[in-house]
Amino acid sequence: MVKRKKPNLSVKIGSLELKNPVMVASGTFGYADEFKSLIDLKKLGAIVTKTITVRPRQGNLTPRTCETPAGMLNSIGLENPGINKFLQFKFSFLKELGIPVIVSIAAEETPDEFATLIKQLEPVNEVSAIELNISCPNLQKTKLISQDAQATFEVVSAVRKLTKKCLIVKLSPNVTSIVEIALAAENAGADALALINTLGGMSIDVKKRVPKLGAWVGGLSGPAIRPVAVKMVWEAYNKIKIPIIGMGGIMDTNSAVEFLIAGATAVSVGTANFIEPQTSLQIISGLQQYLMDNNMQNLSQLTGRLKACKD
Repeated sequence: MVKRKKPNLSVKIGSLELKNPVMVASGTFGYADEFKSLIDLKKLGAIVTKTITVRPRQGNLTPRTCETPAGMLNSIGLENPGINKFLQFKFSFLKELGIPVIVSIAAEETPDEFATLIKQLEPVNEVSAIELNISCPNLQKTKLISQDAQATFEVVSAVRKLTKKCLIVKLSPNVTSIVEIALAAENAGADALALINTLGGMSIDVKKRVPKLGAWVGGLSGPAIRPVAVKMVWEAYNKIKIPIIGMGGIMDTNSAVEFLIAGATAVSVGTANFIEPQTSLQIISGLQQYLMDNNMQNLSQLTGRLKACKD
């Protein structure tokens, strides 16, 4: 009997090389240290850190999370220790893991803060890539950078000039046209896009007649948003040339495969980490089996291979 060769799960996103396409999403995995007793972290394709800002942030009022039908709302408000304490106290664990570490960053007040963050991260060799979070719905702003094509272009262009690291731009689904924003980010020099961040949402306690979140509104994640995310990945894939990291309600192998078929090069697991920390590793094994079952040797045979419906 001829032994079948194991499929190759490696992917490349800009200069970033991953042994497999499964990473954990920012804000759902802390700084990885919190999960070290629950999962073999070294098996992951990459880790995306909790989003870091220039100054420490206390975050939004509690409660900060609540369950919704087929999902959850969160309004954490980017609670983090700030860039200095992150590098001093949090990053030491991450850099010893030996897998790509993607640092997510955001600006609180002005886009100039991105420059401050990049200048501190650029010399750190163990930072494999930057996730530019211009789409966080929990900063109580009237308009996000990623809701404006020109603003997206200007911010990404400015950051691109400051870093040679792989630059991943995380976009919001709360827009009229995801393609317009995706093209702006690509034209400004992004190496990849992360699609999608959470949808804006709200939940009310009907007995008390009060919002379930301290900040009243938050970001909706989980399986409920997956069809929206898959659609936006597919729309962007057909118009841009840079890789896409698909995210939004990935709970198992099939939902990860759905994103890959729609056009994603890699996937990021978020809400599922709160339910079953092993989900990412289960998906890695599941993808290997899926490729074997379908006589595929690598993920390029799967990415963007959506077939037309038959009558």
